[in-house]
Amino acid sequence: MRVGMDESRAARRNARGDRFPEFEPMRTIDGSAMRWRPRTPSRFPRIPVPPIRRPAYPRAGAAATLVLVMLASLLVLVLLAVALMRGETGFPGASNGEVANAEGAGESLVVYCAASNKSVIEAIRRDYEAAFGRAVTIQYGSSQTLLASMQVSRSADLFLPADTSYLDMARRIGFGLVEYPLARMNAVLAVPLGNPKAIRTFSDLLRPGVRVAQASAESAAIGKLTRETLSHSGNWDRLAANTVVFKTTVNDVANDVKLGSVDAGIVFDAVLHDYETLERVAIPELESIQAHVSIGLIASSPKVRAASHFARFASARDKGLAHYRAHGFQAEEGDTWSDAPELILYAGSMLRPAIEKTITAFEEREGCRVTRVYNGCGILVAQMKAGNVPDAYFACDSEFMDQVSDLFPESSDVSRNELVILVKKGNPFDIRSLRDLTRPGLRVGIGHEKQCAMGWLTQRTFTESGLQTELMANVVVQTPTGDMLVNQMRSGSLDAAVAYLSNAAGAADALDAIRIQGIPCSIATQPFGIASGSDHTRLAGRLLDAIRERESRERFASEGFQWVRP
Repeated sequence: MRVGMDESRAARRNARGDRFPEFEPMRTIDGSAMRWRPRTPSRFPRIPVPPIRRPAYPRAGAAATLVLVMLASLLVLVLLAVALMRGETGFPGASNGEVANAEGAGESLVVYCAASNKSVIEAIRRDYEAAFGRAVTIQYGSSQTLLASMQVSRSADLFLPADTSYLDMARRIGFGLVEYPLARMNAVLAVPLGNPKAIRTFSDLLRPGVRVAQASAESAAIGKLTRETLSHSGNWDRLAANTVVFKTTVNDVANDVKLGSVDAGIVFDAVLHDYETLERVAIPELESIQAHVSIGLIASSPKVRAASHFARFASARDKGLAHYRAHGFQAEEGDTWSDAPELILYAGSMLRPAIEKTITAFEEREGCRVTRVYNGCGILVAQMKAGNVPDAYFACDSEFMDQVSDLFPESSDVSRNELVILVKKGNPFDIRSLRDLTRPGLRVGIGHEKQCAMGWLTQRTFTESGLQTELMANVVVQTPTGDMLVNQMRSGSLDAAVAYLSNAAGAADALDAIRIQGIPCSIATQPFGIASGSDHTRLAGRLLDAIRERESRERFASEGFQWVRP
């Protein structure tokens, strides 16, 4: 219908133009209607002008959306510019290119912290959050109360009590903990500035009219340590009788003295750092009371690597421990801070199967790298004497630790390993003792005396047996490691070898082990030493602790080692 109407209109327009040639058609500006106007003669040819089209202006709603998109884009650009100017990289909030070496920078860590450490841990938290952008939520309270809360909620990643005795309690009730030492505190008397009651001795606390406050032994470390010490010296009952109030935390005791509610209180010396109107009085009866402060990493935490990162930061000599010193604590000697520290470990080759998995798990937990150098201990000692000193050394025998005792002044025995005679499966040559190795024609392999503890120990054993000359006559090869002897036994180039029981454990499918009877020196002891000049002595100490854990002990036993109790 509309098509027909349009065609008839066009026909009428054409007819009108034919009848009135002096007029020409024209459209209104918006193109919606046709008009006629007189023709204007021109000397120039007429140039057709295209019709003016209506601009496609957006609807009101679409315009608002466009504005919002533009504003959002502008905001993103501004945030990117700010991030670039601040040098932010990696995790949110990291500055100066420092990146938190732990997963989940956006996750909040939960720390249960004793009230006595509140001021210092707040300072450490501010530094840590500014550097790495990971929030740290801290719950304060008395040590015993926090421990009870941990049992119920199981939400803490780290536990920082006022004394390590509470970490021991946590272990006894089933918490696996890794300890990072921080500082020490001593018990003193807190009195108002100027000491108006002239309290200078223990006897002064017992004077009539002197009001004394203490922290509760059932909730706070200072209360527990005070009661234990004074009970042992016979002074507890008298002091308890003159104590007018037992508070929940040591901070509550200091506040009571500050407010004038009591005349004196027993507190930790570091707590008084925050109280300008109080002064300390040291008395002999309290001088043996010392709290050791460590932060404990809860091994079951789902954020164990991030929690370890914070614990290392808090216990670093140039990070958290600087705050502990500034707040009046006696700070421990900590490691130099490193976001991803590297530990160099020298270890005898025979130890590799027993410690590899433990070291890998340790690296994952601590966010560190342990560079292992395995070799014969004679070779390792030569490298150390040439100046290549590692952070830690795990020797095959104490003899090779003694040779570098100036570098590792303190070492701890970890395990024992005995020499055995390795024979082919089924013992085809019926070898039962060292004497049997002297039979003509037998091909025997041993460790090299100068290159490994096994070789040195073998020579001692041969000497003790009284058969050294005869035995050495059948020795066709001396190697720097027991693994090389095992490989030659497997290949058939040896009939027997003297090696460690741990070497036999890894080749039980092809070899049998014959015990050497009646020669005590055939047993080697493996000590672990930490270099005195290392920047990571605490980290190395935690590696030793990891090696001593139950799961690691089981690995040692499965590899033929005997365990040495520390």
